Amino acid sequence: MNTTIVTFKYFITIMAELTVLFIGISTLVALVLMYIPQDKLKKWMSGKGIWGNIMAVLFGAVTPFCACSTVPLTLGFLQAGVPFGTVMSFVIASPLMDPLVFTLLTAFMGWKVAVGFLLLTSVFAVVFGILLEKMGWADQIKNVRLKGSGYNTEVETKEFKSRLKIAFLKAWGDFKGVFIYMIVGVGIGAAIYGYMPTDLLVKVAGPDNPFAVLVVALIGMPLYIRVESAIPIGLALLGKGASMGPVIAFIISGAGIAIPELSMLASIFKRKIIIAFVIIVFITAVLSGLIFNMLL
Repeated sequence: MNTTIVTFKYFITIMAELTVLFIGISTLVALVLMYIPQDKLKKWMSGKGIWGNIMAVLFGAVTPFCACSTVPLTLGFLQAGVPFGTVMSFVIASPLMDPLVFTLLTAFMGWKVAVGFLLLTSVFAVVFGILLEKMGWADQIKNVRLKGSGYNTEVETKEFKSRLKIAFLKAWGDFKGVFIYMIVGVGIGAAIYGYMPTDLLVKVAGPDNPFAVLVVALIGMPLYIRVESAIPIGLALLGKGASMGPVIAFIISGAGIAIPELSMLASIFKRKIIIAFVIIVFITAVLSGLIFNMLL
């Protein structure tokens, strides 16, 4: 079959699947969140010890937040008295984990990859949140306030149909916000799938390169790609012979280190934490990739 036709078919297929999954999962999550008061969420995250970190990661994992929502929420949690380490676990986990990511990974790479990705990113988010707390870096928070901080999940109406409509409209709004990123990500993935020489990708990200995970993680760091964009690219890399480890490292480093989010976090945290955040995401990407290579 003609290469151009194959590439176009790949693009249309993946784009259609992503669209259905994104809108469906986002609507469901938005609907569920309407039944959970924000005060209760903050109370759960203020739990003592590791429990607070775990709740922060779980909250980050079930909420499809982008930087524009994550950062105001972060400030809101800090102002509400949520422990610093707990907040940092949320900041680390939020851009990497949500129901859509799990669904996409399951659909395109299998449930074992999805579960492994979820467990590894969860563990690293909890560990690094606790570590930052123990290091006493809570003094690296700037004295700032942001009006209207938080992510309002409560609505006045109690009628299910009305809430479902609101949830769908929110999901549609989120979809329009990430549509261009999906187009770019799927487009790059389709180009790799159709035109990129297999030998080159195998040489860079294949099982015979002992530094593949490190190299691919470094490549992903300067890119601002959402997970919705990174997964189609990773899928195309797998189709060309790349190992799973480098693909996972690319998804984490590319999606975890987003320049818009870093710039917004810089309004809350001092430079030391911003640098630490970048290093933490990179370490998470590399170690996760290496673990995937060993297990798979």
